Amino acid sequence: MLVNAKDMLNKAKAEGYAVGAFNINNLEWTKAILTAAQESASPVILGVSEGAGKYMTGYKTVAAMVKAMVEELGITVPVALHLDHGSYEGTKRCIEAGFTSVMFDGSHYPIEENVAKTAELVELAHSLGISIEAEVGSIGGEEDGVAGRGEVADAQQCKMIADLGIDMLAAGIGNIHGKYPANWHGLDFDALEKIKQATEGMPLVLHGGTGIPRDMIKKSISLGVAKINVNTECQLSFAEATRKYIEEGKDLQGKGYDPRKLLAPGFEAIKATVKEKMELFGSVGKA
Repeated sequence: MLVNAKDMLNKAKAEGYAVGAFNINNLEWTKAILTAAQESASPVILGVSEGAGKYMTGYKTVAAMVKAMVEELGITVPVALHLDHGSYEGTKRCIEAGFTSVMFDGSHYPIEENVAKTAELVELAHSLGISIEAEVGSIGGEEDGVAGRGEVADAQQCKMIADLGIDMLAAGIGNIHGKYPANWHGLDFDALEKIKQATEGMPLVLHGGTGIPRDMIKKSISLGVAKINVNTECQLSFAEATRKYIEEGKDLQGKGYDPRKLLAPGFEAIKATVKEKMELFGSVGKA
């Protein structure tokens, strides 16, 4: 069932697990993630970057596809359709298109402007029953054209944003998008502890979930992280499975070139990755 993310994240935080937010790029990705969630009896968040939204021809197309797919597949677990790293205008468009959750990333603005824009979007989103995420500090690396230098968030600035009534907060703590380099210093748990205290129970969001060691994931959850974003890992597993299918010449066997057969190994690989993450995050059976 399609819902906003507020209740699922509050429940996750209260019970000590995290909900996975997995980015979608097309029908196969959406179907794989929804199916994995249903089979795992897990709540799930479908993340849509602005680039992916454009690739899928627009936010209205994405919203219509997800709503129809949830109905046609008989999905009964809670599902939130969520804008990932949205601009000010992009956030408004997703609200209008029928998304059930949005993220406004104002982390690149001065804090005063971030506060002002976030406050306006909180009012708009909540008037329509849509949950909203905001960001302080930035996530390192680049994802779909959104780049960040990886600044660690200031706890008092986090409080300023949290006090606006947002439903979840993304705060930079040394996490990055994409693959983590060999010289990565790890997550800053001292900063996360300060942010947790300053925001007084706000569900926190960990972006860049691909490649973070299991023990760091578990510790993050214990410190208030209730939503963990995963994108790169699904991309890598999809690519590896598709490459193997072609390198083994299966696309040349019979009608192996049929896109439904060609994309099937990647589809199954995404499902497996999502299920593995749901186990790690502790959300299996929590729907």
